Amino acid sequence: MSATGGAARVHPPVVIGLGPVDPALVTPHLPPGTVFVADPAASDFAVAEGAIVRAAFDVDAELLDRMPLLRILARTGVGVERVDVAAAAERGIEVAVTPGSNSRAVAEGAFALLTALVKRVPESHAFVGGGGWGRDPVPTPGDLFGRTLAVLGFGRIGRIVAGFGAAFGMQVLVHDPFVRSEEYENVALDDAVRRADALTLHLPGGGGELLPIELLRRARPGLVLVNCARADLVSTETISAALAAGVLAGVGLDVFAHEPVASHPLAGDPRVLLSPHTSGLSEGAMRETFRMAAEAVAETLGGRYPTFTRMGA
Repeated sequence: MSATGGAARVHPPVVIGLGPVDPALVTPHLPPGTVFVADPAASDFAVAEGAIVRAAFDVDAELLDRMPLLRILARTGVGVERVDVAAAAERGIEVAVTPGSNSRAVAEGAFALLTALVKRVPESHAFVGGGGWGRDPVPTPGDLFGRTLAVLGFGRIGRIVAGFGAAFGMQVLVHDPFVRSEEYENVALDDAVRRADALTLHLPGGGGELLPIELLRRARPGLVLVNCARADLVSTETISAALAAGVLAGVGLDVFAHEPVASHPLAGDPRVLLSPHTSGLSEGAMRETFRMAAEAVAETLGGRYPTFTRMGA
């Protein structure tokens, strides 16, 4: 394991949190005697050998220069777009990730949004609370059994969502440019959109809009769409147009182009459910992701390469 800087190391080793990190969740997994600092000062940055980095925290070259002894950045999650990975590599700093730590939590969140939309839970709640029961036509719930679920992206999260759909008696289709399913029918994107009653997105972003309005217009009327992956896979403008055209009957979003969201143009639409990017932040998921991050730091401080780096996840 390469060392950085020319300064002498300090003992016991210091590990800092970048962003909100609960010491109770990481300290048990760090080497005995390690000093963990949740709210680091300049003096802590100067001697830190490890850092546990939250998803919303930016790590640039300037910040890395303040940590001359740093050996590892352990990122809670799998995305490293907010970390200057090249600058870290130049300084011999490992960048570790925590793949799979929140996969089930995200899958549960996505399927919860899907189920609530199909069953028209928000509308039914508002109907009863607004005094419409006994006076107006009741919202009619939809069905999961016998309907077609298209899972776009068959990685860790997509596999779990597909299993949920199958357990509810849905016909499951899978679209993934790189992974083939052995359990479910693999289809092209256009075919998935045309045949689906519900779509869930579990693909990485950055490649342009996956579902432009021209493609969504080929869908069956009444399609339900859930995006817990990346906001750029389908734009707010596209969603608004699809809702207005009656192509989409329900939309669940847990990711947004700019976060946090002060206000959202779809917030008042009863067909839309918005979640503050928390589907992967369940109690169990947080325990697991902090455990994995802390263990990556422990491996590095012990002279070993972390199990999951940004290249090997």
